[in-house]
Amino acid sequence: MQTHQKRFLPRGSERSRLRQESSVMRLFVLLATLYSGLSSSLVLQKMYGRITSPSFPNVYPNNKERIWNITVPEGYSVRIYFTHFNLELSYLCEYDYVKLSSGGRTLATLCGKDSTDTEEAPGNKTYISIDNNLMVVFRSDYSNEKPFTGFEAFYAAEDIDECKRRFDGEPLCNHHCHNYVGGYYCSCRVGYTLHENKRTCTA
Repeated sequence: MQTHQKRFLPRGSERSRLRQESSVMRLFVLLATLYSGLSSSLVLQKMYGRITSPSFPNVYPNNKERIWNITVPEGYSVRIYFTHFNLELSYLCEYDYVKLSSGGRTLATLCGKDSTDTEEAPGNKTYISIDNNLMVVFRSDYSNEKPFTGFEAFYAAEDIDECKRRFDGEPLCNHHCHNYVGGYYCSCRVGYTLHENKRTCTA
């Protein structure tokens, strides 16, 4: 003889709690989906390329953030210039902006279409990274009173002339410095030998 176990349905308070948990979970999923649409990050490792604001050449959307991390081989820097730039203008570029960063420093925060006393627009200016990495951040706030078409920019790896650099206030090489694409090497005058550090010459 088979016995059937009773299935107990949750009482009113329990059903209410389950409905609340379900609602919270749906809200969490919705917020996660919305957030993933607002912010995105791209890693670029090509020697040259093109980046644009979302929807370019059309009007860029509100409340959007996009990050490009551009990395080129060591011995190179990243050179970037803008062929189109039209962002909302705000005091110190606090609303919509493009920010360029390298080596832990901010190279520029850009907005508007033309530079003012307190805001910078790129115009024909070229920006060069401090090291072999350049981070470009585009951000738009929640609303724009007018349509703005954003930006278009091109970047390329550029050889670093290490021989122009200094080490602890002294020339990089003790005697002669020779730059080549992607690096450098030191050499010594006749009668001297290059030290193990590859920079200093000893008699």
